[in-house]
Amino acid sequence: MGKITVERCEIEGLCVITPTVFKDDRGYFVETYNQNDFKEAGLDMVFVQDNQSKSSKGVLRGLHFQKEHPQGKLVRVLSGEVYDVAVDLRKNSKTFGKYFGVRLSDENKKQFYIPKGFAHGFVVLSDEAVFAYKCTDFYHPNDEGGLIYNDPDIGIDWPIEGIDLIMSDKDTKWKGLKETFKFD
Repeated sequence: MGKITVERCEIEGLCVITPTVFKDDRGYFVETYNQNDFKEAGLDMVFVQDNQSKSSKGVLRGLHFQKEHPQGKLVRVLSGEVYDVAVDLRKNSKTFGKYFGVRLSDENKKQFYIPKGFAHGFVVLSDEAVFAYKCTDFYHPNDEGGLIYNDPDIGIDWPIEGIDLIMSDKDTKWKGLKETFKFD
């Protein structure tokens, strides 16, 4: 029924996906995931877990990744607005350490596909946001890694001017890219 538009990002593997929205006087209908549509668009993955969070303005979650059980994620916002970020952690990638960010909201209905090998995080820009994501692997709490959100080596341009950040203790203690990844 619904088809998707896939915008390939400048970092290989990242995609911004816009589903078709059917509106009428009752409201709207949107198909947020259809395996056939995704496969036809070259996005052939299997999701094993769905997650949802609710956060208030200024909550910054991330930048998270799993080391031995990396997850691909399809993320979207059910209500509110966030700035969503993926950082390339693929060792041999020409864009290692680079990031891509996109605004996701209940208004634009955009989704962001982040394949395995990326750190992920977001900050809430609206008064509140409900955030949902599908994962290609299960959450393994003992496998979690992270990067500090304001690492100057990554240089994420978070749209947070005038916003008081709210972060978990864990997220304030992550190290930067160079300290976390030391390759031979």
